[in-house]
Amino acid sequence: MEIRRTNLSEPIPPSTHYADEIARATAERAARRTYEPPRDGGAPDAFAQVVKQELEAVTDDLHQLSARIHQLAETAFEERESAQAIVELLRAHGIDAQTGVYGVETSVLAQVGGDAGAEVGDGESTGRTIGILAEYDALPEIGHACGHNVICATGVGAFLVLARAHAKAQLPGKVVLLGTPAEEGHTGKEYMAREGAFDSLDAAIMLHGYGYDCADQVWLGRRTLTVTYKGVSAHASAQPFMGRNALDAANLFYQGLGLLRQQMPPIDRIHAVIPEGGTRPSIVTEEAQVQVYVRSKFPETLKDLSERVHDVAQGAALMTGTAVELQWDVHPPSLPIRTNQPLTDRWVKHQNTVGRQPLPAGVLDESIAASTDFGNVSYRVPGIHPLLKISDESVALHTRAFEAASGSQSASKGVVDGAYGLAMTAADFLFDDELAASVTADFEAAGGRMDVPNFFN
Repeated sequence: MEIRRTNLSEPIPPSTHYADEIARATAERAARRTYEPPRDGGAPDAFAQVVKQELEAVTDDLHQLSARIHQLAETAFEERESAQAIVELLRAHGIDAQTGVYGVETSVLAQVGGDAGAEVGDGESTGRTIGILAEYDALPEIGHACGHNVICATGVGAFLVLARAHAKAQLPGKVVLLGTPAEEGHTGKEYMAREGAFDSLDAAIMLHGYGYDCADQVWLGRRTLTVTYKGVSAHASAQPFMGRNALDAANLFYQGLGLLRQQMPPIDRIHAVIPEGGTRPSIVTEEAQVQVYVRSKFPETLKDLSERVHDVAQGAALMTGTAVELQWDVHPPSLPIRTNQPLTDRWVKHQNTVGRQPLPAGVLDESIAASTDFGNVSYRVPGIHPLLKISDESVALHTRAFEAASGSQSASKGVVDGAYGLAMTAADFLFDDELAASVTADFEAAGGRMDVPNFFN
């Protein structure tokens, strides 16, 4: 059958067939696979009841915080009002909080339990310490299309609830709230980590809004690369042979990446743009620039792919007689997430309590994976980053539809359910010595602590 396209004034809408097939297969796997979390252990039932009571008391505050962050929609490193909104809420409940910690102006720090008068990292806290993380940066133009307002409200909510519960039923350890800016396109957590933000933590937890409840999903590591080609300008008609065309080099590099994809593992990703490609057609381009994202499922395969991309960039310079400058990671790279299974088990248990059924690992198709700087945290301390359903399954992240969903009634319900799940997972870790030992054992069996800043050196 011959198909002729007659309207060239509009792009062809992408076919939904593959996405539909992914959704169908996901539903089929979900129907077959269930998650059986542990029934015993964790925090005492009496403490869980206190948590529920305190959550009910602050629900309106959490909804207001989520709506406020959603409305502000401040982008990376500019989240000043968002950070202040968190501080003001905590102070209204008698909790001291501060901004501008660990080298990032828009970060937030608060803590409760243990030796609450001591500085995080000075070794004075009693018992274990768990961190609850909150993100609140938005995307340019499309706002909270990744739902960070929900991440913020659940993290702050879990911390606030535990702080209020601590006043009635003593926590045996310490809970630290870390507001971590600049996740979108950056690695705010890595900047904070290098200043010691996670040094005193025994575990760290947070969640992410999504179209499904999922206990554990693949998140890819990500590196950035800026390649600048420098050639020799010339008159493109009179003396093209006297030039060395930087745009040709950029084009060859771009095409080389396309060919490289044929030999990449299926889950690996490369995407690039050419923001600079010359000034006029009549001038042989003297300088051109290509910006690249490189993603992979494992730290080691991310390193392998980076080396191949590096070679392709240099090869384009050889073919065109141009000079080349390669700048990796203007902002620190993101690692894949290493999920801690015992903590995940506790998260699922408490989500079941509020009527949610998080999918086990392997149900959602890994091909839809993105990246997050929480991966860098998960290679320093045991951690989890589960997904919380706040939208229809068909709504994708980084779209205007998800931005609307992150301000919806479904998101408001998610804020309450997510805050409860995080609070009780943290409480379980602090109360249950056997659980804490299994969390540590799982982390060590997966490879233990990594020297994140020097991994790619």
